[in-house]
Amino acid sequence: MRKREYDEDDVRVRPGKGSRPRTRIRPAHEDAVEGFIVAVDRGRYTALVETERPRGSAAKRGAQQRSRLVVAMKARELGRKGIVVGDRVALVGDVSGHADTLARVVRVEPRTSMLRRSADDTDDTDGIERPIVANADQLVIVTALADPPPRPRMIDRILVAAFDAEIEPLLCLTKSDLAPPDDLLALYRPLGVPHVVVRKGGSLDELREHLEGRLSVLVGHSGVGKSTLVNALVPDANRAVSQVNAVTGRGRHTSTSAVALELPEGGWIIDTPGVRSFGLAHVSVETVLASFPDLVEGTVTCPKGCTHLSDGCALDAWVAAGHADPARLESLRRLLGSRDGAPDESPAA
Repeated sequence: MRKREYDEDDVRVRPGKGSRPRTRIRPAHEDAVEGFIVAVDRGRYTALVETERPRGSAAKRGAQQRSRLVVAMKARELGRKGIVVGDRVALVGDVSGHADTLARVVRVEPRTSMLRRSADDTDDTDGIERPIVANADQLVIVTALADPPPRPRMIDRILVAAFDAEIEPLLCLTKSDLAPPDDLLALYRPLGVPHVVVRKGGSLDELREHLEGRLSVLVGHSGVGKSTLVNALVPDANRAVSQVNAVTGRGRHTSTSAVALELPEGGWIIDTPGVRSFGLAHVSVETVLASFPDLVEGTVTCPKGCTHLSDGCALDAWVAAGHADPARLESLRRLLGSRDGAPDESPAA
């Protein structure tokens, strides 16, 4: 009997199992439903799936679109492709959302942004780049003005990560009832970073205006009040909070994993675990410099391989000639220095 022939572009034959050719053509999953990853826990992905929009008379009566949470696992065909909170995915299988059901994530849609940090710090030593969240369009850097005191170099490093991911930063200063914000705001004024200042028991209306209709990720040290903010913004969030250690001045990690929460007024916030360091080994000097368009032209005559931190950098003459604000160059060099050095664990001066 003549052996059946297969197009080598379409199939491959498993060794020792010539009678069981396996196709390389993956299913299109045209019947897959769209989902938004709101939580990740030990290989299980919780996705928000919207039901069909109301039509006809139901729409006229003002019936609201409903959604459900679906737990899923990653399909083998995705290989090592990672899935993080904020991802838009395609789901197949049991997408009913009923208890003890499990769907499959078969596709991760193209991302608009990816916030990452490198494990080159005191928390990790394996040198692996770690994705944090996908598709965020705003990074809210939450830092306390006191208890614990602000650490500007950590803020700098998170800013660099925001510039690298092309995510708009927002500086959120908490506990203004304990210390004034003036000195810290002066440090970041040359960068033009927008900011909000909040205090215990105070209004959050200004912060809500910045968050409305956006996908924002909150990042900050443990103990800065991030979970307290989340609980105030999303009343049923129930994020755990803790006190700052009186001896070390540090907070305890109360949020153990990233989670996306929908805001009552529209938009989403992604709460992340508190961090004590933020590795930037994956970020290039050019990426940081690109966030300073007023200085880029001044680097044209820099020596080859210039780090813009040492003598001989053409930026000094460029600024001295009045082409840019000296404070901008100082800010650039501060960010470049924070990228290359270890995060400062000491309080701000």
